[in-house]
Amino acid sequence: MNRHIAFERLHNFRDVAGYRGYGGRPVRWGRLYRSDSLGKLRGEDWDRFLTLGVRTVIDLRYDWEITAKGRVPDAPGLRYHHLSIEHRPYDQAALGPDVETGRFLADRYTEVAHDGVAELRRALDVLAAEDSGPVVFHCASGKDRTGLLAALVLSLLGVAEGDIVADFTLTELATERLLADWRADHADQDPVWPGYGRAPADIMRLFLADLAATHGSVREYTAELLGADEELVAALRRNLLEPPGAGRSGARGTTVGSA
Repeated sequence: MNRHIAFERLHNFRDVAGYRGYGGRPVRWGRLYRSDSLGKLRGEDWDRFLTLGVRTVIDLRYDWEITAKGRVPDAPGLRYHHLSIEHRPYDQAALGPDVETGRFLADRYTEVAHDGVAELRRALDVLAAEDSGPVVFHCASGKDRTGLLAALVLSLLGVAEGDIVADFTLTELATERLLADWRADHADQDPVWPGYGRAPADIMRLFLADLAATHGSVREYTAELLGADEELVAALRRNLLEPPGAGRSGARGTTVGSA
């Protein structure tokens, strides 16, 4: 299954759809997208983006990232929400080669999950709104902050952990292009850290296990810290899952996808 949507300058834009959720209902196609920075949209890429009918953009980056790299262009009817969920910046590319990818990034995700509760709750509210329309949420590479929000949303939709992890690892299909972008910005150097741009499964497995160990489950984390009550969860499921009794052609188990 090809979840990635081809763009010239976007490398990690994909549809978060087809995974079997609550009651066996699949996540709706063309409703929820995740991406690397939409500040790169221009020309034919912008035209292609407009054909998707996206009505809402959630930008998870820092202010300084937006200043440096730009944001999604304005368009009639397009709502833009800037929700910087990460509060402790760090330079992944400069990490030492001895830093273990899975454990290090899982710890950073856990920090974000506890630091960014206000912004994460607001993101859930945006996704649950009836008039949100097709939504895309993104950070810089579409991997870490984007992957964290995707994991929380899919979990609330009732998607199995194996599928949440599989969705996260699809960034591996974009790693080489993300690295090429980094090298273009750094005079063809290579990142010091071998884990840069990588999305191995153990990052997400460890992160979800850490939330469960601390809060009892991912659902309890979202209820206790984000205030995600049953009404909010029901709204997310109405918006993002196929209606009860709809065709099951989009339902499937874990997918590895293709670029």
